[in-house]
Amino acid sequence: MGMHMVATPSRTMQRVLKLSMGLTTAYVAATFVFGLRAHSLALLSEAGHNVSDLLAILLSYVAVYFHSRPANDQKTFGYQRAGVLAAFVNAATLLVLSAWIAVDAVHRLARPVAVHPHLMMLVAAAGVLMNGTIAALLWRSARDVNIRSVFLHMLGDTLSTAAVIVGGAGILLTGFNWIDPLLSLGIAGMIVYSSVGIVRETLNILLEGTPSNLELGCIREAMQAVDGVLNVHDLHVWSLGSNSHALASHVTIGDKPISECSCILDGLNKTLRENFRITHTTIQFEVTGCETTHGCSAPPEPTAFDAHGHHHHGHEQGHSHSHAH
Repeated sequence: MGMHMVATPSRTMQRVLKLSMGLTTAYVAATFVFGLRAHSLALLSEAGHNVSDLLAILLSYVAVYFHSRPANDQKTFGYQRAGVLAAFVNAATLLVLSAWIAVDAVHRLARPVAVHPHLMMLVAAAGVLMNGTIAALLWRSARDVNIRSVFLHMLGDTLSTAAVIVGGAGILLTGFNWIDPLLSLGIAGMIVYSSVGIVRETLNILLEGTPSNLELGCIREAMQAVDGVLNVHDLHVWSLGSNSHALASHVTIGDKPISECSCILDGLNKTLRENFRITHTTIQFEVTGCETTHGCSAPPEPTAFDAHGHHHHGHEQGHSHSHAH
């Protein structure tokens, strides 16, 4: 029996990343060999930068593979953070690399080395074409932080390699060899600029911080505006992945029958889904509020058996697990 497989976004991205790895490997070899022949630190910096890009693409490929795997009893949220972890490693590696490039460039500024600008420009032109092609392929998926980290790598490479062409032309016209290490410093600065934002975003996700595009106060106000809700506390919002957010909260309501509780729960989920794109929620209803410390539930006494340290009404607890498909 024949089966027709539809190309999912995950499979398409895996193909794009495979092609990117092949092209980048070839370019790394070219920039390293010709960088040595041209005595160009800018080209050798590009080779190092592209080695990190190759690692970034490889990690992202692995992350995309794991991200497509379903959740199980051991990984109840699946592997949504595999891509986030890959992006963090990529960006952190780039920061280390930029420091190495900067130190080497300063040494060369003190003692300029004669370079071969024609060879610099030829290899850099090939790099602009390759990096630009890969960046264009990745652009459509750049909303995911994992793919965006690779996209920024390739976009930065395209711009820095174009700068090498300009630098080669400058050396050819003026004979000033210090242009080469100066370009390397510019490349290092560009790497730092593109990487710091990704490190900050991925660390926030890994540490389960509130997503940067959401404000807890606004979410609380929107939830308390739902008919039947008296108070919202012990509110937590975090990211499962770069585009997937989760919420857990205690919600105080009046003493109502179960049918009315369901309506309130539906209203809360609709508000969260439509206004904040939060699709995975765990909401616990309470008739009376629990003791809070700094906006969160106070920890239970060591002898208490109840997880929240207070009594629940028979129908107070409502859980919603809504997933976007």
